[in-house]
Amino acid sequence: MAEEPKAGRPLSDDELQDLVASSDTGARDPGGMAGRLLFCVALAWSLFQIWIASPLPFVTQAATGLRVVLNDTETRSIHLAFALFLAFCAFPALPSSPRNRIPVQDWVLALLAAFCAAYIFLFYGALATRPGNPLMQDLVVAGVGLVLLLEATRRALGLPLVVVAVVFLLYVFFGSSVFVPDVIRWKGASIPRAMDQMWLSTEGVFGIALGVSSSFVFLFVLFGSLLDRAGAGNYFIKLAFALLGHLRGGPAKAAVLASAMTGLISGSSIANVVTTGTFTIPLMKRVGFTPEKAGSVEVASSVNGQIMPPVMGAAAFLMVEYVGISYLEVIKAAFLPAIISYIALLYLVHLEAVKHDMPTLPKRIRRTVWQSALVTGISATSIVILCGVIYWVIRGVQMLLPDMSASLLVLLLLAAYVGLVWYASRSPDLELDDPNARVVELPLAKEVLKTGLHYLLPIVVLVWFLMIEQKSPGLSAFWAVALLLLILVTQKPLKALFRGLRGQDVGAALREGADDLFGGLVLGARNMIGIAAATATAGIIVGTVTLTGIGQVMAQFVELISGGNLLLILFFTAVISLILGMGLPTTANYIVVSSLMAPVVVELGAANGFLVPLIAVHLFVFYFGIMADVTPPVGLASFAAAAVSGGDPIRTGVTAFFYSLRTVLLPFIFIFNTDLLLIDVSWAGAVWIFFKATIAMLVFAAATQNFFLVRSRLWESAILLLAAFFLLRPGFFLDQISEPYETLAPARIEEAVASEPDEGTLRLTVEGPDFRLGRIAQKTIVLELGAPAGDPRGRLEQNTGLLYQVEGDAVVLEEPFDATSQAAQSLKNFDFYGEQPVRIVQLERERERMNRQLMTIPGFLLIGLVVLLQRRRQRTAVGAPATA
Repeated sequence: MAEEPKAGRPLSDDELQDLVASSDTGARDPGGMAGRLLFCVALAWSLFQIWIASPLPFVTQAATGLRVVLNDTETRSIHLAFALFLAFCAFPALPSSPRNRIPVQDWVLALLAAFCAAYIFLFYGALATRPGNPLMQDLVVAGVGLVLLLEATRRALGLPLVVVAVVFLLYVFFGSSVFVPDVIRWKGASIPRAMDQMWLSTEGVFGIALGVSSSFVFLFVLFGSLLDRAGAGNYFIKLAFALLGHLRGGPAKAAVLASAMTGLISGSSIANVVTTGTFTIPLMKRVGFTPEKAGSVEVASSVNGQIMPPVMGAAAFLMVEYVGISYLEVIKAAFLPAIISYIALLYLVHLEAVKHDMPTLPKRIRRTVWQSALVTGISATSIVILCGVIYWVIRGVQMLLPDMSASLLVLLLLAAYVGLVWYASRSPDLELDDPNARVVELPLAKEVLKTGLHYLLPIVVLVWFLMIEQKSPGLSAFWAVALLLLILVTQKPLKALFRGLRGQDVGAALREGADDLFGGLVLGARNMIGIAAATATAGIIVGTVTLTGIGQVMAQFVELISGGNLLLILFFTAVISLILGMGLPTTANYIVVSSLMAPVVVELGAANGFLVPLIAVHLFVFYFGIMADVTPPVGLASFAAAAVSGGDPIRTGVTAFFYSLRTVLLPFIFIFNTDLLLIDVSWAGAVWIFFKATIAMLVFAAATQNFFLVRSRLWESAILLLAAFFLLRPGFFLDQISEPYETLAPARIEEAVASEPDEGTLRLTVEGPDFRLGRIAQKTIVLELGAPAGDPRGRLEQNTGLLYQVEGDAVVLEEPFDATSQAAQSLKNFDFYGEQPVRIVQLERERERMNRQLMTIPGFLLIGLVVLLQRRRQRTAVGAPATA
């Protein structure tokens, strides 16, 4: 393992690369035949993933009749076989194990693990004939495979995830033991049943999580690796410094922007910290940040790279399957919180710089404030116009020449690429400056910009297919990767030709391009080892939850200790995420906590009258999963930043957590105010929400820094916190003034339906026997009534699927006929044929009351009051630091 950082001495470049390798790609780098074999296996894995994501298997099978199209289960099996083989070869068993060669026992374990993982693929036909009835051979392979998977996970990710998985396995086998508390005790499973669940079916290791890893995640990780290898990482860092480096606290602001952009490239917090931090942290220290604060800024910005669309962390792709929505919907929900979080972090480091009166780095061209504003406005307008032109050119070609549009657009894309490479060739290639040099000269933004515009083309392709064409994430990533493969091979030879070089120089550039291509493919595969192992091992936990039914028990347990209070339930969920995140990678942490807690939050929220969208809960878990990389005492990103800065790792982690309080606050806010996730929000509404939420997070940052225009007094910081709450949660204060719902007798249901306008809603509290809980339960549901359709009863039945009979003052529900209707989905756990009927016990409809956004006015007034008070002190202060 890499040497742990010690306060006072920054690690060397070699030590930093070793730190990244030991956590992400594997610390072992053998030479000779073993090294070439390792290289070829990693290369084969990348090529296999590109092959199955492309249309080529379908074309080949249609043309030749050969069966080359694999189903999801076979793909997962081969995917895990590659991952386990590379895990045993690339990750040493112990810190003392050799790194320059692969011991014989590791070769044996690698081959045996690969065989066990590939067993599903090799014997797929035979296994399909005996589902749930495994042979002794199947059980032996499953048992050996589970042990080897756990060992591979230990090597790649450490012991904590293995310990969690083993605890769940012990619960599977010994759930009936007297040592198991009564509340979670169950009958236990036999070895054949457990092995079938965990290894021989798609309910455990080869379940949804591994399927997402093989279908989506690999290609996005490969996309990032290839983009970085092409030179985009250095390009983004230089561009960020050119744009923001001259401002007060400029290196810190540039670190935030660079990390947001390199979040496209690296899904690893540690790699992001080391990549950008080696340049940004020394410059932050130069302008006055302490080692701990410099490292903390880098950690706070790098960790948030996983929440920045369009390429988010691996867990975001799992949401597609777990929540049952498209990746576009995930991006839409995650967009505003991510943007607001980064803006708030930029403001926070600005306040830090102003508070300590930090100097600025020299700028080559100086402009007045108005000139800078004009240039920024022209640039932003130009980008918007360019995006519009690109959109309408593509749409125009598709409409005017539908049969030829694909070929013509490919030619236009290639022409744009060649043109941008020619433009870049007119300037020298970017070199990463030495941040420790005596004089650091900031580059000019226009000079940096033109050297790498062609790097934006794959991102444009990815976003176009994801968001405009709305293709699957896997297919979208495939086309972006295909363009990147072309760029890697051709950009250097094309630049050489455009610069007037010929002959051997062009050949050398072509060889460099080929080296970059193969290097990027191999690096992408090695970056995936840990993710594949994590998703496979997390499948053990998911398999245990579905086999034992512990999820139902968790609901009862959490309801007991929380008293049904949603805020307490969310607090417990956040704490669990942070604790598990101390040892689990973000992806595994998300799988475990979302499997156990997400249904509980939704169910208990509904049972207590608060409806929480499932995507909001999953994003809540995701946010706190990434926060674990920050939180001491085991925040790995904080340790990596301390290794770069030479600061104390624990103090760096504490400061980074303090800087990340906005990331802690946002998940609680968007649970209670789903407008932030753009759920059922218009374009005008989205602009307003962005504006007020951004203002709220800025004043929240100012309150936590105890500095706004000048140093704040304690009561001023308290006022700013209250103002932020007014802006983020206006409905809370309105609810204190006016009840949101009017309660009606259940028998008046048709009267309530008739009074509701188009797209109106009805809120029902339903009581009856619950299948899963085995007792009488209550649940609150909201039905969208849609447009009127005949009489009220017909409107309910046609638009919601709700069937009922009015019996005096009671309304008894019948089982909905349409299993896909709103009512059927909302009431699916109720037993409609039990002794006690399922009935409506409370009927509510929305009251007519003032718009809740009016409650933001007091928030703005409070901010204005603090501004007024601090302006007065600012004018009378003598020798105060520069103002914000």
